[in-house]
Amino acid sequence: MSDFLTGFAFFLIIEGLVYALAPLVLVEMAKRLPYVPEYQLRLAGVASVAMGVGLVWLVRG
Repeated sequence: MSDFLTGFAFFLIIEGLVYALAPLVLVEMAKRLPYVPEYQLRLAGVASVAMGVGLVWLVRG
């Protein structure tokens, strides 16, 4: 459980840094998001999940 909370804490830190350091970039990305095809968003999500699982596997293995 502590590993999950640590991972969640790192997520919040990184997310907070994006909002604190580059809010205008985030706003521009949000404006463009509706124009990105659904399959590209889905592919990016699957790729992100796969990289995250692979990284955890490498670190824990």
